[in-house]
Amino acid sequence: MINLSNGRNRKTGRGFTLIEILIVVAIIGVITTILIPNLIDAVHKAKQRRTLMDMRSLGTGWFSWLTDEMSAAAAGSTSFDFNTKMDTPLSAEELLAILFDKDGVPYVSIVPSKDGWGHDFDYRWAGDLLQPEIIGIRSFGRDGIEGPATNPYPYGPFSVTDYDQDIVWVDGVFVRFPQGAMVR
Repeated sequence: MINLSNGRNRKTGRGFTLIEILIVVAIIGVITTILIPNLIDAVHKAKQRRTLMDMRSLGTGWFSWLTDEMSAAAAGSTSFDFNTKMDTPLSAEELLAILFDKDGVPYVSIVPSKDGWGHDFDYRWAGDLLQPEIIGIRSFGRDGIEGPATNPYPYGPFSVTDYDQDIVWVDGVFVRFPQGAMVR
């Protein structure tokens, strides 16, 4: 057998070249650039959906209580001033205590205190405990800041990707909600 290595032992298992490593790193960087924003958006959409579902579930129970125990409030306008009309804030614990019927059976099993982003829900009503006129639930969205800059809230949807928008439920219907959300 002829040895062509000129007396040197050559390793048969070579490592990666610098070019190969740079190409792999560049591919990983491109994939990450594409996936990270989509992942973040999916997380915020999930938080938004959770908030909507919590509000719908609690609102249905609260409205059922109001219908059974009191008389339901009337709705119908093109805008809603949450702060002026809903002058009585309520904690989650206070609301849970209210939502038991006379026999001690709850209209809802839990009252979430936080929305999908971890901010406190804003529970309010107008009137008094014995005769509430309007009931409402509000999430301040991702930023946790009350908005929009102009209050009253206009009825209707907002861009589904505008996670900083407030989500508002009043007297059995969503007043402000992400466009395309199943709110009825």
